[in-house]
Amino acid sequence: MGFIDEQRAEGRAVESICRVLREQGCQVAARTYRAWRTRQPAARTVSDAQVVDLIRTLAWTTDVHGQRRLAPEGLYGRRKMTALLRRQLPGVSPGSVDRGMRLLGLSGIRRSKGIRTTIQAKNGKRAGDLLNRDFTATAPNRVWVTDFTYSAQRLVMCSGRAATAT
Repeated sequence: MGFIDEQRAEGRAVESICRVLREQGCQVAARTYRAWRTRQPAARTVSDAQVVDLIRTLAWTTDVHGQRRLAPEGLYGRRKMTALLRRQLPGVSPGSVDRGMRLLGLSGIRRSKGIRTTIQAKNGKRAGDLLNRDFTATAPNRVWVTDFTYSAQRLVMCSGRAATAT
């Protein structure tokens, strides 16, 4: 396309340039060249660029020493950031906010509560040890031992003689 632009600047017609290129084995149609010249960027590309610029201005600030720092708004998640951007630029879609935050490396802070592994009974008493720590059985299917253990933020159920959490 750059070659055709150079030839047009010298006063040659697009059709004749394309005909010579076809003779040399390069298949370029005049219609393809003209479509390339008049092509506009996609609307989604333009709107995503606007959203990224707006997120960048809201998420970072410059302090008195000239250093860029993450603003409190930079800690927002997708829903809160979408609501904030819609006040500035109506019609912003959650998908464009997702793409913009991902491009800038932002993700919201998750303030989830930690997993509570033990919930004590009201009276403070534990369930009794019915086997007295003796796990031997006189016959198959007589003694069943189960241990519920929290590990790596998942509930793991182990059953059998050795109930260990990994």
